[in-house]
Amino acid sequence: MGAAPHPRPTMRAIRLQEPRQFQYVDIDPPPPPGPGQALVKTHRMGICGTDYSGYLGKMPFFRYPRVPGHELGVTVLETGPDVTTVEPGDRCSVEPYMNCGTCYACRRGNPNCCETLNVIGVMIDGGLCDQFLIRADKLHVSRKLSFEQLALVETLGIGCHATDRGSPARDSHVLIIGAGPIGLATLEFTRLTGAQITMMDRVESRLEFCRERYGIEHTVVFENADSAVEQMRSITDGDMYALVTDATGSPASMSGALDYVAHTGTLVYVGIVTDKITFPHPSLHRPEMTIKGSRNALPRDFGRIISLIEDGTIDTDPWITHRTKFEDVVSDFEDYTRPESGVIKAIIELSDES
Repeated sequence: MGAAPHPRPTMRAIRLQEPRQFQYVDIDPPPPPGPGQALVKTHRMGICGTDYSGYLGKMPFFRYPRVPGHELGVTVLETGPDVTTVEPGDRCSVEPYMNCGTCYACRRGNPNCCETLNVIGVMIDGGLCDQFLIRADKLHVSRKLSFEQLALVETLGIGCHATDRGSPARDSHVLIIGAGPIGLATLEFTRLTGAQITMMDRVESRLEFCRERYGIEHTVVFENADSAVEQMRSITDGDMYALVTDATGSPASMSGALDYVAHTGTLVYVGIVTDKITFPHPSLHRPEMTIKGSRNALPRDFGRIISLIEDGTIDTDPWITHRTKFEDVVSDFEDYTRPESGVIKAIIELSDES
């Protein structure tokens, strides 16, 4: 008799089969990288609002079943032919937006809004596995940052782009609604503009973090719209806010956010919801308000953010409140979705390397 065939090699992954149903799976390892590709090893994954929304079934772009993971700190294992931007051993942050390069948005320099965009971990499989293939042009190298810091670059990119969409002026009054990771990322970049920032959230502990960590003087605990407006008029000498950014992903909050915008001001939606957002048309028309969406981030944002973390302008350490091992993700994840858990940013550790 001949020798028994060797078992086919597999690697670890976690797959979200459908809302609220994670599963540990063994999947085929990726093939060698082709032209323009790199094979990378995942060390750290940040859990963000998109992951929570996908888990809860509230993310409109999420496709099931899916291996999540788009906030990633990785190392390059191997590169395909003609790849010159990265080499084996490089530590990288991943730009997870797989754009076509030819549509109207891409031709205008906005690959974040590609008409056929595929975001890894959302529309196509992501990095919650041992290794995966990625376009090499989507890897951003740092010689200094830890894998945890690299995993936070993408979420900071969301806030960076949202701030650029709103273009806050120095000394202008800016309101950020929602003090979760995306609101905090927006805060990081808004503070660099010299604007006067007010943070609003339903959870007092999050606002306390903003006061203690960032020295934010003005915070509003949302209990009802009337009391919030009264506090805001006091803060802004009756003018309300030149810029309001809603980072909640709550239809009620996003519908009510128009009430906080000054006449001729701007409202930026960075949160995503499946439900409709509704408001009386005069709320938009009377103040001649500008409403903008903010989606993902631009390639240039990644290099800027890496530099800001490297030089100490941005300190990511206070963000990370929870860590979990790959083996504990399924048992821990449900708790992370609850506000009372106190999670600001949770990190999944897929390796022991830091």
